[in-house]
Amino acid sequence: MFDVIETVLPGVRLLRPVVRGDARGRFVKIMHRDFFTAHGMSADYAEQYYSVSAQGVVRGLHFQLPPHHHHKLVACLSGEVRDVVLDLRRASATYGRHVTLELSGARGECVYIPSGCAHGFAVRAGPALLLYDVGSIHAPSHDSGLRWDSAGIDWGVAAPVVSERDAALPALRDFVSPF
Repeated sequence: MFDVIETVLPGVRLLRPVVRGDARGRFVKIMHRDFFTAHGMSADYAEQYYSVSAQGVVRGLHFQLPPHHHHKLVACLSGEVRDVVLDLRRASATYGRHVTLELSGARGECVYIPSGCAHGFAVRAGPALLLYDVGSIHAPSHDSGLRWDSAGIDWGVAAPVVSERDAALPALRDFVSPF
């Protein structure tokens, strides 16, 4: 059903589903409750949304603060992105470290992100369509993030296009983690 690839960050997993294709196109299953549960991943999602981003766009690093924090399943449906997860869990041996994963819509890859991690991505081939399943309802008062260029991440794009909001987020060095 999926190849599950563990990353250097505990609980963050790259999922490579079986892609079935023929002359009509392709069919990809990106979530299966029993499989997720058997592999220690939550399959309880409260909200789903998607983003469309042009080539060169960098989004992130985003998360929600407790008590509205959540796990995420992020799937690349089209285009290619460099996906980044940053560990903000104070008790984690990998606190402050990040992992980068190359996701492609053609390969149907997903990343499972546990609560307490920030997420972002850079579009390498666009437009990129990303689908998000999240474990809690979006709470604007608890929406937060860290500045995209403050964690030593190689985003892999020459001239990043960043929103005003993302450019104004605090740096990792100034962040006191509640996770």
